[in-house]
Amino acid sequence: MPEMRGDGANRGGAMQQRIARDLDSLTEISQFRTLDIPLGIDLSSNDYLGLARDPRLKAAVAESVARAERVGGTGSRLLSGNAREFEELEAEFAEFAGTEAALYFGSGYAANIGLLSSLPRPGDVVFSDARNHASLIDGMRLSSASKVVFPHRDLAFLEAALREHATSAGAPVIVTESVFSMEGDVAPLAEMLRLSEKYGAALAIDEAHATGVRGPQGRGVAAELGIEREALAIVHTCGKALASAGAFVCGSRALKDFLINRARTFIFSTAMPPYFAGQIRAAVALARAADRERVHLREIAKELRTRLTDEGINCDESSTHIIPVILGTNEAALHAASELQRAGFAAKAIRPPTVPAGTARIRISLTSSITTEQIGWLADVLCAACASAAQIRSAGAANG
Repeated sequence: MPEMRGDGANRGGAMQQRIARDLDSLTEISQFRTLDIPLGIDLSSNDYLGLARDPRLKAAVAESVARAERVGGTGSRLLSGNAREFEELEAEFAEFAGTEAALYFGSGYAANIGLLSSLPRPGDVVFSDARNHASLIDGMRLSSASKVVFPHRDLAFLEAALREHATSAGAPVIVTESVFSMEGDVAPLAEMLRLSEKYGAALAIDEAHATGVRGPQGRGVAAELGIEREALAIVHTCGKALASAGAFVCGSRALKDFLINRARTFIFSTAMPPYFAGQIRAAVALARAADRERVHLREIAKELRTRLTDEGINCDESSTHIIPVILGTNEAALHAASELQRAGFAAKAIRPPTVPAGTARIRISLTSSITTEQIGWLADVLCAACASAAQIRSAGAANG
């Protein structure tokens, strides 16, 4: 009998060999990823308002747990898992979002998958920005609707595509992030809404990286523009600036009822325990009052962008707290990340397929916990790291 190794290498045969080859190929092109614990000043965190370590939020969680009748979800919300706490929270969050209703999902990924896999149907057409998040893309794929991917923020292309499909019998839907997670720029939502009205399309907006940061009381870009009631759906996540977990799909009461009945990621997911609603409620209250943190975040982001662009560093079209430092090759991005780590910053290289080929980068994700002095230090280290990464990139091109 063949020897059986403890690591399972002889189990699965062809599949194990395929896994090994795939991992080897990732290593060869500098795309192999590992898990680690951030050490130093975190430049990858989505804790934009610093609430994840806020003692007020910790106290609110402890109080909510102490009050809770149970600390388990026990089942899906359609069976045993529904709770008064989440029904009240959904009503409160709808008021925060400026919409008629809101439905809570266990993650932002589940919210986008549930929304976009259930609403569009075969025969419908979904118009998606090329830089949309993977959760939006996967939801659209599951819907079986036709898809048109338009170049990033290209309104002329979008209008031409809408016009081309104007005679289609299906329902058109435009899908976009408000603040793009890898670029740090903002979607032209007002113009997209105008196009949606002109061509009879619905508009779905993912506010993940705007919730808590943009708009009055941190209510997002849609609230900033006053168009909350004009969109079909607005998704607000809780795992970023709100330092919690999950997400709300916000819109009409009819949309909420539809998702309760049709969104598989809601129907077949175990409910979060009731006490968790207390954490989100407290986080929203703290975020509403965090004007000082929002102002500080805008100021340090502007200062860092100015320092970097003055040095000729490519920050794409960022206008927010997310600042991409485009380095091109995987090797250059890994080198810059290593230099930042050596200087005491927790930074990661973002490589394809997360971003388009040839645009490997350091994604600087600023939080209000970072001081002005640290921004100056960061700018110095980044400029030096980019200079040495450029040398690596040039050497690679010469050898290639």
